[in-house]
Amino acid sequence: MTGVLPIALNEATKALQVLLGGGKEYVCVMQLHQSLPEESIRKVLEEFQGEIYQRPPLRSSVKRTLRKRIIYYNKLLEVKDRYVLFKIGCEAGTYIRKICYDIGQILGSGAHMKELRRTRVGPFTEDKGLSNLEVLADACDALKGGDEGPLMSLIHPIEEAFELQPKITIRDSAVDAICHGADLAVPGVLSLDSSIKPGDLVGIFTLKGEVVALGRALMSTEQILEAEKGLAAKTERVIMKFGTYPRSWKT
Repeated sequence: MTGVLPIALNEATKALQVLLGGGKEYVCVMQLHQSLPEESIRKVLEEFQGEIYQRPPLRSSVKRTLRKRIIYYNKLLEVKDRYVLFKIGCEAGTYIRKICYDIGQILGSGAHMKELRRTRVGPFTEDKGLSNLEVLADACDALKGGDEGPLMSLIHPIEEAFELQPKITIRDSAVDAICHGADLAVPGVLSLDSSIKPGDLVGIFTLKGEVVALGRALMSTEQILEAEKGLAAKTERVIMKFGTYPRSWKT
């Protein structure tokens, strides 16, 4: 498999949980075991949209139990002889090679995955200023020569990983407490996204748009807006170093 692979550095590794659970997009070459009409292939591909049941393949890193996965879209791009090129957007943990196998079973011809390219991971896509390994290698060579500019230009702010994640913005006075692992209380909330539900993984941000921590929502957006006290979110992973903002809380 080739394609998009976000790599986190230093403190940014704490935010990888956001990308692991984010949606993915792939472009796949599927090889049919016999030639079939394009319209028949298109019809079956369209059936693999919405919520599906999938059992991981024999060679996989997870337990082979039946589970639900969401396919956001499944678009036929091209058919040439027995090769089918399609683009699929799916929930994390979806096995594309198993989808190819299942499509082949429904078509009656049999099929397997020939090639796979990941074109999106969460908010990161191939056409959004990402670099390839050749550019990275050149930047590393420049760094050896004392020029860190090319390498620095390839590094994205950690906040970009949260582009699609529900967010809560907090008061400056609450930042350092969160950095010390405190849960987020309602009085510390300044603003938040409109679609947060209890149990959602949320990004906790400063007024300047800096990510402070990952949290698990304990209330919905409506409940937080109506409440005067209580805990809005449980802090799961602190990202910002404590002391970045002045301490304004007492032990």
